[in-house]
Amino acid sequence: MNENKLLDKLKGIKIRFEEVGQQIADPEVIANMKKFVTLNKEYRELEPIVAAAKEYENISGNIESAKEMLAVEKDPEMLEMAKNEIKELAEQSAKLEEEIKFLLIPADPQDSRNAILEIRAGTGGEEASIFTGDIFRMYQKFIEKRGWKSEITSFSEGAIGGYKEIIMKVSGQGVYGVLKYESGVHRVQRVPQTETIGRVHTSAATVAVLPEAEEFELELNMNDIRKDTFCSSGPGGQSVNTTYSAIRLTHIPSGIVVQCQDEKSQIKNFEKALAELRTRIYNIEYQKYIDEIAGKRKTMVSTGDRSAKIRTYNYPQSRVTDHRINYTMYNLPAFIDGDIQECIDLLQIAENTERLKESEIGK
Repeated sequence: MNENKLLDKLKGIKIRFEEVGQQIADPEVIANMKKFVTLNKEYRELEPIVAAAKEYENISGNIESAKEMLAVEKDPEMLEMAKNEIKELAEQSAKLEEEIKFLLIPADPQDSRNAILEIRAGTGGEEASIFTGDIFRMYQKFIEKRGWKSEITSFSEGAIGGYKEIIMKVSGQGVYGVLKYESGVHRVQRVPQTETIGRVHTSAATVAVLPEAEEFELELNMNDIRKDTFCSSGPGGQSVNTTYSAIRLTHIPSGIVVQCQDEKSQIKNFEKALAELRTRIYNIEYQKYIDEIAGKRKTMVSTGDRSAKIRTYNYPQSRVTDHRINYTMYNLPAFIDGDIQECIDLLQIAENTERLKESEIGK
């Protein structure tokens, strides 16, 4: 994309940014929650592009001023200064232009959403359940570092530790756009606690990340939903096990079943379960979108293929390998302690580079 074409595109984005800013201050728009939320989301997405465009325009203006000085200046020292300034500004401009190209790649409309994070034990028996617990704690620590919030909605504990399954909601800025790269099969290679001879075994856990549906996006017919109550299990004292506060919802048309036992209040568990049910129904359509993208992509980055082996955690070698981008690090304790941002950054770069090649922006 040449400079004039890029400036024209940025000018159009700036105009749209100002239009959106005026609309979200309109009382009629504020009264329309669906429209207000949509416009607010667009405003936040355009904001960094407009800021980069302003800086790009300033650099372009400074380059022109330096060139004008070069055309009329006679003093050798000033000429040399102008040449050096043009060279430095040209380098800044080229770097910023590449950054803007990445910013202009159309964002996945789901990226700004909260997410439902599911972790399930796979092959490996009780060791898989223990590993599921390790992965859960890894995400908990990562979520804390990002300043996000998490709420466990349901879980099933393993016989000797960990979890057969654990599901939680993660809330914060751009949660799904970050965590979506974690969907897939996570494999662990280590000596299990159950192993007496000391042999290395391979076990697995499956991670699924779903973008949360907003309440106004999907209206559920309560006549299509069967509600069951049961006693909660796990930590929480006697009241947890004797009170019918846990909720199980079954969406009859689709057969989708969700449950929540996190709260002592049946009402709160019902609200959480309903939100999760809404998300799962919404994701049936969203998965079609994911599958369509996956068919066009050359890599497995962010395809949403939950059966794909994406990462190996090798304890004897203290090694973590992400198979989608051939990323390897030899500090497994730090990684399993929540230091996964570098890997996610590289996955985002790989995906954006691929998307840039596919789009007209990179041509």
